[in-house]
Amino acid sequence: MPTYEFKCLKCKNKFEISESITKYDPKKIKCPKCGEKKLERIYSGVYVQTSSKS
Repeated sequence: MPTYEFKCLKCKNKFEISESITKYDPKKIKCPKCGEKKLERIYSGVYVQTSSKS
């Protein structure tokens, strides 16, 4: 399940949510600290591990 990171533009709180790709709707996300809807998406690195071939 993907993790999405945000920063609130009002109180500067950084937080993350884990939600499936099909349920992810950025319009419904609010800051858990102040309830503000004006957020900045924070993009971070991704780590992917695949199985080795035998």
